[in-house]
Amino acid sequence: MKWTNDRSGNVEDRRGSGGGGAGLVGGGLGTLIIAAIIFFLGGDPSAILSSGMGNAGPQTEQRDLNPGELKVREFVEMITAENEKTWTKIFNESGMQYRPAKVVMFEEVTQSGCGTAEAAMGPFYCPADETVYMDMGFFKELEQRFGAKVTEFSIAYVLAHEMGHHVQTLLGTTQKVDQLRSSRKYSEVEMNRVSVATELQADFYAGVWAKQTDSREHILEPGDIESAISAAEAVGDDNIQKRSQGYVNQESFTHGSSAQRKDWFMKGYTTGDIRQGDTFNALLK
Repeated sequence: MKWTNDRSGNVEDRRGSGGGGAGLVGGGLGTLIIAAIIFFLGGDPSAILSSGMGNAGPQTEQRDLNPGELKVREFVEMITAENEKTWTKIFNESGMQYRPAKVVMFEEVTQSGCGTAEAAMGPFYCPADETVYMDMGFFKELEQRFGAKVTEFSIAYVLAHEMGHHVQTLLGTTQKVDQLRSSRKYSEVEMNRVSVATELQADFYAGVWAKQTDSREHILEPGDIESAISAAEAVGDDNIQKRSQGYVNQESFTHGSSAQRKDWFMKGYTTGDIRQGDTFNALLK
């Protein structure tokens, strides 16, 4: 993808500052990797965090970031800025005011408004502090273990998906879903369907962002959309379940199938219209 000259001041880089602090207990690395994929692309980390807290591994020493890491920070600052510009425009067109999210880059472990953030959890959005948390090392795991084609634009897609969760918070969707969950009026299967609708809407918003940003800045190059689709399909619930347990249980889906994730991203990209993204009525009839 093509870079622009825009940079956001809402990115905080905690890499190189040392790790340590509270971490997850039990299960080992394999469990953490599965948890990472389950909660990848906007999953709520609270369920894993509440399963038990303990001491993480040894603290990492402070170090200087290398040139490659500094370049990654610059890239994230650029993508964050393009999200801010696009969503400000969309909100303004609807007579609303957009409030930018923050982005925290970290390695191994850090603290978030939703509790302890572990690298193995993958990127996620925390509505409590309106911040996206990203450990860039996760993308190597995504490529090596789940077959996704990781490019600059697939990283941009992931960040755009997390920004989609921020949009949901600003529009009140996140709060409505939380109210449904806390009411305990619905079965686990029903709430799983609500979770799928929430995640697919964030995929749709990522597609809207890609369309409108490209219309303004011409950022897309050949293969970019395909790489985003590859990432979306890699973290479909059916693909994850096949790889982790050998069979698919559709009632336990929380993020949507590979086909659904691809389709809703492409719908957002094709239409570029936020009004076309009512995944709840589409899925919960």
